[in-house]
Amino acid sequence: MAAFPSSPTPAANPRLVPPPVGALLARLPAYPGSMLLVTALNLALARHLPDDVGRLLLHKKMRVKVRDARLAFDFAWTGQRFAPHAPLVLPQVADVTLSATAHDFLLLAQRQQDPDTLFFSRRLSMEGDTELGLVVKNALDAIELPVLDPRQWVHKLAPRQVLGHLRRRLDPTPRNGG
Repeated sequence: MAAFPSSPTPAANPRLVPPPVGALLARLPAYPGSMLLVTALNLALARHLPDDVGRLLLHKKMRVKVRDARLAFDFAWTGQRFAPHAPLVLPQVADVTLSATAHDFLLLAQRQQDPDTLFFSRRLSMEGDTELGLVVKNALDAIELPVLDPRQWVHKLAPRQVLGHLRRRLDPTPRNGG
């Protein structure tokens, strides 16, 4: 009797961080990642945050968990800006935690996916103070966030432009036609 060839294993989901990469990322210290996240949040959101939302967020501990990358970013709103804080450990927990895959967070940031759709399809989860989470979600929905679209940053980060800017800043002599 001939043996049937084994069926091919399903290809890894290209939208997920591969498990070995997630395992490696999980070993990284958490604080530098939180610092990077709050830097992005401050550039993109801080100046747009409505006062009433800022008052509700004041000193609340927030966490963003990237499930497939096995990363967690902890931060709080100081009243002026988002600031990282040390990773939360039991019994200390975040007031609100948002969890999704890296790809789904990217889709949210680019406004290519609606948070409600992700939530109801169980791709985005919220734990803790759900009222606080909904206030944050509604405030983010009300703000136009083109700065979170990576395509907007390409021309700002193009190496030639960065180098040209640095040359102009470092060279005090004006150039006249060549």
